[in-house]
Amino acid sequence: MKFFARGISLQALAEGGRLAGLLLIAATILSLVLSNTTAGPAYTGFWEQEVGPDFLEKSISHWINDGLMAIFFLLVGLEIKHELLEGELAVPRKAMLPALAAVGGAAVPALIHWFFTRGTPAVTGWAIPTATDIAFSLGILALLGSRVPAGLRVFLTALAIIDDLLAVIVIAVFYTDKLHLLYLAGAAGLVLGLYLLGRWRKDWLGAFAILGILLWYCMLKSGVHATVAGVLLAFVIPAHHIQRLYQKLHKPVTYGILPLFALCNTAIALQPGISLELVSPLGLGIMLGLVLGKPIGIGLSCWLLVRSGQAVLPTGVSWRQMLGLGFTAGIGFTMAIFIATLSFRHPELVDIAKLAVLCGSVLAASVGALILLRSPQPAIAGTELAPARQ
Repeated sequence: MKFFARGISLQALAEGGRLAGLLLIAATILSLVLSNTTAGPAYTGFWEQEVGPDFLEKSISHWINDGLMAIFFLLVGLEIKHELLEGELAVPRKAMLPALAAVGGAAVPALIHWFFTRGTPAVTGWAIPTATDIAFSLGILALLGSRVPAGLRVFLTALAIIDDLLAVIVIAVFYTDKLHLLYLAGAAGLVLGLYLLGRWRKDWLGAFAILGILLWYCMLKSGVHATVAGVLLAFVIPAHHIQRLYQKLHKPVTYGILPLFALCNTAIALQPGISLELVSPLGLGIMLGLVLGKPIGIGLSCWLLVRSGQAVLPTGVSWRQMLGLGFTAGIGFTMAIFIATLSFRHPELVDIAKLAVLCGSVLAASVGALILLRSPQPAIAGTELAPARQ
């Protein structure tokens, strides 16, 4: 209500990237509250109900994580392709700083998690703290308004897109069950068919949709996580359709699928003593990976590149602001929780991981926002702020 008291409209919140973050926060709080009331058993049980035809019967949570999230990954893939073709990642010299910062920002949290969990079953969750939630992180920058220079927003957007690409590769390579070669071959054939269709019949979007669903099914049955189909589909869709398709998918994903994902995946019944698990190897590995690993990995990578003369900081951006951005990138949430659901077979470990992601993300967001608020205003006036990706 504070925003509206100042005359900020719902449209302004949406365009600034704030509404997406607020919806995710609201969905998370609602889900945690419902899960820990007398309605908890019914609420958490709802997500585990089996639905669908006999040959594809899955729980509602699986339909969200394996089905609807494939559309989210399609949106991610469209953004990656756009940036590679004509965005910040199209020019190698411009792409170098956010690209290596993203790699450093993934490697250091993974190492921190490995250090704490080595020799335990929790080590399989090493990829959880490597992820950055773009909706939340850009939403934080949007909330800070003019305190954040345009160059910092553009840099975080590019970094987060590369971070998403790394997450997709990690999911495809390290979180794959036993491969079924027949379905994998079918998926490869469909990707080739979609590529050829994009060259010969660029305007047949209906055919892309039908073949895309078949691709998702083959990926689901192949053993590779089904959401990877979304990225593969994005990469074979003709470039001139990217913007139109992105605009059609953006609102349903941002204001529908992601809040639904948050409701489903934060349905955590907090058992007595679960807070102590936050200082277990798993809890510490995730929280310290997000809160310390992200800023250290991003900051060190940027410092080495700038120090060596291979890159320069974005215009109007100071090292203090880069530190604040590093902490802000430690907001894991959506992608981190998603990877947590893939990392463990035991529900107890999944719940501990999700709780650690939430706590680490809140702490990282708080520290990042405080640093950015206390940073001096940019010495160089930036151009109009680039629209935040929600």
